[in-house]
Amino acid sequence: MTNEIILYQSDDLPERIEVIIEGETVWLSQEQMAQLFNQTKQNISLHINNCYKEGELDRKATVKESLTVRKEGNRTVRRMIKFYNLDVIISVGYRVKSKQGTQFKNLGYERIERVFIKRVCTESTYGSS
Repeated sequence: MTNEIILYQSDDLPERIEVIIEGETVWLSQEQMAQLFNQTKQNISLHINNCYKEGELDRKATVKESLTVRKEGNRTVRRMIKFYNLDVIISVGYRVKSKQGTQFKNLGYERIERVFIKRVCTESTYGSS
């Protein structure tokens, strides 16, 4: 399994977000999701916890911890940071109430609609023979 890091940039974001791609999914921390959806880290945490509490997602399958080195003030510190996979990012994106959350939902709807229509058209074409 190879890891890849890409930078996500949008006109609505003040900074680029470093996105980890690993195991055919993407991983973001709570802090990165807060940036992506223009929310507080506390609000992202609330939505993530509700995803697990409501049984929507399995914590063991959607979270990984990674040792991260970062600057905190004048110090360089090593911390274990939780990263959440695309399932969590999508669930949080549908729960947050922000301009970015709405854009995320619309993008999701457009992609799902295209895949669904393509699949239905393909099945009806091949199924009618």
